[in-house]
Amino acid sequence: MDDRVSHDRYGLGVVVGVEEGAAVLVDFGSRQERITAPYAKLVKL
Repeated sequence: MDDRVSHDRYGLGVVVGVEEGAAVLVDFGSRQERITAPYAKLVKL
């Protein structure tokens, strides 16, 4: 958690929650999104 990430659609964010092997919850500032696996559009910075 607390990893900085970038998403093609939502931009820069911080991982605030992890569901092992299923999804991550990312805070993008103005919104939080649950990104499901596989994380094709999500890049760890």
